[in-house]
Amino acid sequence: MLKEFFAKIKLIYKDKSLSRKILFVLAALLVFRFMANIPIPGVDHAALSNFLNNNQFFGLINIFSGGGLSSLSVVMLGVGPYITASIIMQLMTMMSEKLKALYHEEGGAGRKKFMQYSRMLTVPLAAIQGVGFLMLLQQQGILPNFTTFDLVTNVIIITAGSVLLMWIGELISEFGIGNGVSLIIFAGIVASLPSSIQQAIFTFDPSMIPTYIAFAVMGVVILLGVVTITEAERPVPVTYAKQQRGSQTTKGVSTYIPLRLNMSGVMPIIFGLSILLLPQMLFQFLGTIDNATLQSVAAGVNGFLANQLYYGITYFLLVFLFTYFYTAVTFDPDSMAKNLQKSGAFVPGVRPGDSTAKHIGDILSRITLVGALFLATIAVLPVIVTSLSGLSSLTIGGTALLIAVSVVIDLIKKVDSQVTMREY
Repeated sequence: MLKEFFAKIKLIYKDKSLSRKILFVLAALLVFRFMANIPIPGVDHAALSNFLNNNQFFGLINIFSGGGLSSLSVVMLGVGPYITASIIMQLMTMMSEKLKALYHEEGGAGRKKFMQYSRMLTVPLAAIQGVGFLMLLQQQGILPNFTTFDLVTNVIIITAGSVLLMWIGELISEFGIGNGVSLIIFAGIVASLPSSIQQAIFTFDPSMIPTYIAFAVMGVVILLGVVTITEAERPVPVTYAKQQRGSQTTKGVSTYIPLRLNMSGVMPIIFGLSILLLPQMLFQFLGTIDNATLQSVAAGVNGFLANQLYYGITYFLLVFLFTYFYTAVTFDPDSMAKNLQKSGAFVPGVRPGDSTAKHIGDILSRITLVGALFLATIAVLPVIVTSLSGLSSLTIGGTALLIAVSVVIDLIKKVDSQVTMREY
């Protein structure tokens, strides 16, 4: 196994095209980390650090900003607005037949146009989130009271930073290896590890050893569980009929379609947290407005989401539903059935066409149920441990670990596929 690993490393080093892709990813992530350390003017870093350490909600947002929020950098919004825009656009495909056709049926040109709509929607979302963040942080005394000109200037800067980060993420996806958005989030998690380890050493409490052990066990469970579910697949047997082409007869071939237990990867976790964080950010901002009605509504919503039980149930349901939703958006049984029929293939014992689409759809629904339940359970496991231990940092750490493991698995698989392709 070790010999095979080093052989593949050697092959990556020798392959100039693959090496360039990996170096491009590293260079793009270095640019991102450089921008993540350029703060906007007037930040009280001591107050900011204290605020983030005592606020679970902003700690989770810091994960999605790729660590940019921890220094209130020019990319403090991270890829959050782009993720939210993508969710909104994909939800729209369920309600608009025109958008659904654009996404599924019009090929690469239609997909590019669809992505362009997502990019355009990112700009107003980033501006709205930027205004909300800045005004909320002013209320907390972390930022000075800006003049209108200063506020508009800073909103433009952080909106531009979010759009630039979106562009870097798409460049990574196009010219590098892996999903650019996921890798940016992963880079932020990895960059925060040294400070997290240092904080853990300085705040070590011998009486909390059972909690630390529980956290370590939870980490191992998440690691093993995510790897197992990501690798698990259900093969659907397919047979290609004999084909007569002139004087040549092609024999029938039996193969299979691998349907993964969790086709959506880490995206349901990212989508679920994005949807969960959006109302929290909105109502925390509304709670700072001098209006009794708004403050009452904001207090009620924030109180509901602050309750660990309600938060955990909502998070579980969102991850579960988004697993099904993302699978439905990215995998179309009808298209697969049509392609099989066109190529002269069929599932043994199932009629081609609609019956094949229904057969594949039924299998996909059953295996996605297992994957969705497991993924949702793993997602709320840190919340359960937090409620038992009382340490809010475990929720943040568990979520970060889950995202990091999923991204690393996806990246390794894509590098491995590139290496295998070049071997042949």
